[in-house]
Amino acid sequence: MTFDIHSLKHGLIVSCQPVKGGVMDNAAMVVGFALAALDGGATALRIESADYVRAVRQATDRPIIGLVKRDLETSPIRITPFVEDVDALAAAGADIIAYDATARERPVATRTLIERIHAGGKIAMADCSVFADAERALAEGAEIVGSTLAGYTGPVEPTEPDFALIAAMRGLTPHVVAEGCVRTPEQAAQALQAGAFTVVVGSAITRPEHVTAWFRQALDQTLAGSEA
Repeated sequence: MTFDIHSLKHGLIVSCQPVKGGVMDNAAMVVGFALAALDGGATALRIESADYVRAVRQATDRPIIGLVKRDLETSPIRITPFVEDVDALAAAGADIIAYDATARERPVATRTLIERIHAGGKIAMADCSVFADAERALAEGAEIVGSTLAGYTGPVEPTEPDFALIAAMRGLTPHVVAEGCVRTPEQAAQALQAGAFTVVVGSAITRPEHVTAWFRQALDQTLAGSEA
């Protein structure tokens, strides 16, 4: 493996994943978001799908975390569930390949995915939901653990980063990625203080549909309160 994990230390990773089927869900827009993020000081990028990884790789040599998202009828696993997903991301130019590291029913064992990632000369990032996920992932050979799926395995999606999980995982490895619901610069800074090696920000930068909705909701709540 030639990629140096330490190049990510204390960096900002921008996740350029447009809303699926949205007006920005095309390669040109993803590349534009990626280059704009790098211009703003991003250290690396997190890109979904082999096609988009390939497009971004043609535009920059900066580090890319690649993943594939699928909605399966037989499993709740969405992030890089299959070996062929790993192979496609590796061929497209990802430096790091992220996979769902939860203990839920899955089509392919996590150990098999990690072995395939390493066979392609790439680094494995375990997207975790709880502390036990990180423990298992590191034991199986993953180099990086992230708080990506914290709160996302339950019925209600979270709205705040899981700083406690970040701090707990830091006790296992220095290579902890804070990811999930980081929506403000203050939260990003707090993630570093909790022990994160690097921080991922996605929707707050590259999903204007979501950001607009947050502002709209705040205004509507204020109006509702004033009319009560």
